[in-house]
Amino acid sequence: MKIVLDIPDNKVGFMMELLRSLSFVKTNPMLVGSANEKALFLGEWNEAMEESNDELANKTQARNT
Repeated sequence: MKIVLDIPDNKVGFMMELLRSLSFVKTNPMLVGSANEKALFLGEWNEAMEESNDELANKTQARNT
């Protein structure tokens, strides 16, 4: 299950420390706003480049989307 929390900036450090102390919780912080959009774009761009490189190396076939 995934849960999205809206944490005030001044409490993020405490909350992340608390969540990381729980062995059953995986944390994946996400930025909000223009920084988030940039991070999302870069993540998708990297994924596309990896797929393209795999296709060029004949590791996978190109997919039609």
